[in-house]
Amino acid sequence: MKAKKLLVGFAALTFTTLVLSACSPDSNTAESSSSAAASSEVVESSSTAAETEEEAAAPAVTLQEGTYTLEETNYSNDYRVVFLIVVKDGKIVESKYDNINEAGESKVENAEYNAAMLEKAGISPEEFIPAFNEALVKAQSATGVEVVSGATHSFHSFQNYAQQLIQAAQAGNTEVIKVNNGSELQDGTYTLEEKNYSNGYRVVFSIVVKDGKVAESNYDNINEAGESKVDDADYNAMMLEKAGIAPETFIPELNKRLVEKMATEEGD
Repeated sequence: MKAKKLLVGFAALTFTTLVLSACSPDSNTAESSSSAAASSEVVESSSTAAETEEEAAAPAVTLQEGTYTLEETNYSNDYRVVFLIVVKDGKIVESKYDNINEAGESKVENAEYNAAMLEKAGISPEEFIPAFNEALVKAQSATGVEVVSGATHSFHSFQNYAQQLIQAAQAGNTEVIKVNNGSELQDGTYTLEEKNYSNGYRVVFSIVVKDGKVAESNYDNINEAGESKVDDADYNAMMLEKAGIAPETFIPELNKRLVEKMATEEGD
């Protein structure tokens, strides 16, 4: 029997994308041409439920050949993320995710850091960073990379950034993605929409930031008529029977938990 896991469906990476957008007053709208990922922090359900949502996820979009790069602009605990993927013949053939210091040295090579984290968390960057890269090339999607116990923060960072690079590859945009990972949230409403419908639905998602905090989350799946998946009785009944959970339950919970989670993090 598969172990239970927490279901986010589309939401995990789109949450992070919107929060990053909220760090910049000039970036109030984002577009996504594919799905986000299952995460590990919001609504508890069975693995079948996660798989059910992923089956209804992204339409296939061809990756354009090239090298796509993302960089954090600020250091956190002396390191920042530098990440690139290489696409050839429509596939990711190389993934280079790393954490580097101001001298350009990789966290993988920091013996003292690795020893300290191994003792504390049971895993170290010299193990999980190569594992992330190998998993992305194998899975060809951010959703296919599994969380690594003891390195969940790095995992969510990797998964989010991998999705951004994949979307850049879908668009053929080789401009370096700059992530201002140290800035405060700017007040305003930030919106993300998927361009394409999958199984009749697409994601429409917005957050409202007030006084530097996420005050409201409005994540939804809507059809061409603008109707929410929450109100689709047939879909809800089908998924409830198959997976033990339905959009009418987890979509409102996702929005509630995001506001709660962000309030907790902002108070740290």
